[in-house]
Amino acid sequence: MVNQFNNRVPVMEVMSRSPVTITEDETVSVAAAKMRDMDVSSLIVVEGSKVIGIMTDYDVVHKVVAQDLLPSKLKVKEIMTAPVVTIHQHEGVEEAAAKMSKEGIRRLVVTDDSDLQGIVTENDILKIWPELIEVTREYQKVGLTDVGLETASGYCESCNVFSGNLVEIDGQLVCPECRER
Repeated sequence: MVNQFNNRVPVMEVMSRSPVTITEDETVSVAAAKMRDMDVSSLIVVEGSKVIGIMTDYDVVHKVVAQDLLPSKLKVKEIMTAPVVTIHQHEGVEEAAAKMSKEGIRRLVVTDDSDLQGIVTENDILKIWPELIEVTREYQKVGLTDVGLETASGYCESCNVFSGNLVEIDGQLVCPECRER
């Protein structure tokens, strides 16, 4: 994948540095109110300074509302996602997008070793590099989950013909015939 920037952009340059946190023993009602009040779609669940999980609006909808459960009776630890997927603050934005694609998620907790530094979302990446999200979603759609894999099956982005031998060239997945042009 070709980076439009000459230099690698570290995650710490685009992440939110003040992620909203909550403890695992709070109720989902308290957590949802905090998400509303802070205008965020996720809370990082911490135990002291250690990240132990993440609770998202998706978790509330799918694990509480859709199940007709009472948020005032459930604890965050009962619906949070753990372990949380993290990325080191010095890793690149491209690696973050690839990790999100591979894991099928829209946000990563940013750490410096084990210490919470922030959170990076698809929207953070989209602001500086919109094409990257499109490419990583395409990788996921055709079965490529790691940027850098040699071939994939799917439709050529140049001629729209199905091929079992797509290779990424200049940010596009192309078939052997289009590679020869």
